[in-house]
Amino acid sequence: MKKISFLLLILLSITSCSDKENNLLVKGHVKGLKKGTIYLQKIEDTLLINVDSIMIDGDANFELGDYLESPKIMYLFLEKADNIEYDDRIEFFAEEGEVTINTTLKNFQVDAKVVGSVNQEKLMDYKKMMQRFNDKNLELIQMNFEAQRDENEELIISTNEQFDKLLTRKYLYTVNYAMNNKDLEIAPYLALSEVFDANIKYLDTIYTSLTPQVKKSKYGKDLKSFLKERRKNERLAEKVEDQ
Repeated sequence: MKKISFLLLILLSITSCSDKENNLLVKGHVKGLKKGTIYLQKIEDTLLINVDSIMIDGDANFELGDYLESPKIMYLFLEKADNIEYDDRIEFFAEEGEVTINTTLKNFQVDAKVVGSVNQEKLMDYKKMMQRFNDKNLELIQMNFEAQRDENEELIISTNEQFDKLLTRKYLYTVNYAMNNKDLEIAPYLALSEVFDANIKYLDTIYTSLTPQVKKSKYGKDLKSFLKERRKNERLAEKVEDQ
């Protein structure tokens, strides 16, 4: 009897977890879409999984839902009837409440307008600045290529130095941006996704600055675990060097 009661308790626990009501509503419209399937996706245990879907047949409006423990990156994926896949996945920062995503069939990813998520607004602002760094990086790549072609050693050295300075500026900007948004989940997310290989003191500074609520979020916990692992690996590396 005790074993049966224990098994029933486990089953009830699993059922209660799976029956949590959605606290995220993703709605919107895909201009030009006549037929296809729209999926709401997220990464779980390193796997990209579908959490909800809707078949479109004439009406291009959609509503999808999920339950979030804390804000996180999610994806809106369009599986078109023609099976041609390109730029068909929109990345966005989901958080509890209602998020509206309006876009077009022609440019599903590029034309996406996401409203209703504070973290998403901050992420878009960050990406705009990163585009400037990326443009400068491409410019330096072109200069370096031409310098190597012309065997211009002075310019090769100069562009390499500029590469290093640009990377440092990018890292410092990201660290400062994260610290300026320490009360939002985007802070630990940027630390993990953009500057994970930076000096550990920068990552530790970001984590220390986080508000208690953000430290308890998914990305806050992930950053804490990542820092613990980084410190462990660095201690092991130091021991190897001392031998």
